[in-house]
Amino acid sequence: MQQIQITQINHNQIHQLQEVGKKNFYETFAEVNSEENMKTYLEKEFAIDYLQTQLNNTDSNFYFATFNDNVIGYLKINFGSSQTELKDSKALEIERIYVLKEFHGLKVGQLLYEKALQIAKEKKVEYIWLGVWEENKKAIQFYTKNGFIVFNKHLFKLGNDEQTDLMMKLQVKSKYTS
Repeated sequence: MQQIQITQINHNQIHQLQEVGKKNFYETFAEVNSEENMKTYLEKEFAIDYLQTQLNNTDSNFYFATFNDNVIGYLKINFGSSQTELKDSKALEIERIYVLKEFHGLKVGQLLYEKALQIAKEKKVEYIWLGVWEENKKAIQFYTKNGFIVFNKHLFKLGNDEQTDLMMKLQVKSKYTS
């Protein structure tokens, strides 16, 4: 049986990133948001030019989770001024961990999270942070299980709908080995 692979995304994979990004976001949030707001968000956040800019940014990295050569999820992390909010040089932001619904339950999200944690340790950051929609109970439970705690809130705009994200943090500096 083939294992799930986690690999950094390159520029040749931008159309795959766009496709899996749109599909994952739509699967996750379409039921609880208006079609118009979803369309607006997907067109902006997953436009090829916008993705290209992010892929060119050395402080933002994308990783695919693949199984049998099929992309089943992805991770996006940010450092320094590329972070969406805190912009702390001692932090890593997990901006996105998404897994296609048909692969939920296979621990793909855990593997993507562990990749982010590995990079945080290599970069010797003090903590990892992220924002997660307060209504996304499954994601909140996942991050809580992995040791994250809520430390603040911020607004997330989906089209014209302002939603509240919980900001969660995990201290990692104490997890380094000497």
